[in-house]
Amino acid sequence: MRVILLLGAAVHMDGPSPALRDRAVHAARLWQAGEAAMVLASGGARAGRMAEAEAAAGVLGGMGVPESAIRLECAARSTWENLLFSRPILREMGAAEVLLVTDRLHMPRALIAARKTGVRVLARPAVAGGDRRLWRLALREAAACAAYALRRREPGRGAGPDGAGRTGRR
Repeated sequence: MRVILLLGAAVHMDGPSPALRDRAVHAARLWQAGEAAMVLASGGARAGRMAEAEAAAGVLGGMGVPESAIRLECAARSTWENLLFSRPILREMGAAEVLLVTDRLHMPRALIAARKTGVRVLARPAVAGGDRRLWRLALREAAACAAYALRRREPGRGAGPDGAGRTGRR
């Protein structure tokens, strides 16, 4: 089975950030086009806000992706953890192919994390809306890519913070 792995982004008090909305819309369009049977949304909560995965699921549902086609990983707090904590869920789902959805600037770092955590993916980048802070994001991603490239593989890769990762069904 082909599964879309949708990486989270910030959630604001009033809902998903533009980056998260763009990623979720792209994942929904891939699902609607028959590119995958399921979507695994990954991303935890910060500062008392809704989990990124839950916010993404709201966008997916609003675009017609049924709850039965959405799984959640709600513990990850970084790109590295998105891949690490999603791995056992993808295995449980029987994912033969994984389409990785994030935005173009974030994709290189996500691909490094995928390779180093042992998750085989096919890149399916979303096109981000006109962000005025594009140059700052590009610099941030360049520095993060360098850090991830130097990072060792995780010894316990595939296990969540409690050994299994916090997951939820929608």
